[in-house]
Amino acid sequence: MNNTALTSEDLYTVQVANESHYHLAETICDEMAESAKARGTGIAKRSPDYLREKMREGKAIIALTKKGEWMGFCYIETWEHGKFVANSGLIVQPEFRKSGIATRIKQKAFELSRTKYPDAKIIGLTTSLAVMKINSDLGYEPTTFSELPADDAFWKGCSSCVNYDVLTRTNRKHCLCTGMLFDPLEAKKKEEAGKKDEHWDFLEESPLYERWMRFKQRILLRREERRKKKLAEAELMA
Repeated sequence: MNNTALTSEDLYTVQVANESHYHLAETICDEMAESAKARGTGIAKRSPDYLREKMREGKAIIALTKKGEWMGFCYIETWEHGKFVANSGLIVQPEFRKSGIATRIKQKAFELSRTKYPDAKIIGLTTSLAVMKINSDLGYEPTTFSELPADDAFWKGCSSCVNYDVLTRTNRKHCLCTGMLFDPLEAKKKEEAGKKDEHWDFLEESPLYERWMRFKQRILLRREERRKKKLAEAELMA
């Protein structure tokens, strides 16, 4: 199967992972690392044992073919005593990308998050416009970094990203990622006001976001290049 859309006739499952999937943890971790390397950005680096822990807790989603081959995966994390929930580590095997599996996995993870933590704000950080599209369809909206958890442990998850230095040097105010948030309280207010279908129109706004992300990348990386140049000059003069 080569990046073709999966139909209802294709036999696969998207389910909450459990102990029976432990043997796939190492392979999934390897693909996460390869994907981050290929994209030039980083997702939080996790160990196979960490993924197994998520499977054991019922906090991971896995997509499998009929033969048991893994197609995609993600897990959920909580911050500030359940005030925030993040659907993290979304990964899809290369041969199944652009097939709609990522959307199915994100939907399942969103449902699991809402079931386990109905009052939590669901958050995400991403540089991927495809993930932003999926999130927006679920009701997420772009948000500032100040609306994300203040917990140092949350931001430590970004430490394996190649852009982490940009994040730390702007005091967690700016990075190449875009923050997104689903607020169940706001969603309920919209529903009660008969505005349930009103949400951020990603397709309408995506050209603007593409330009903004390119601009942000140029500005932040130029700033970083100037900083490194000044450090090198200072070392030469020392």
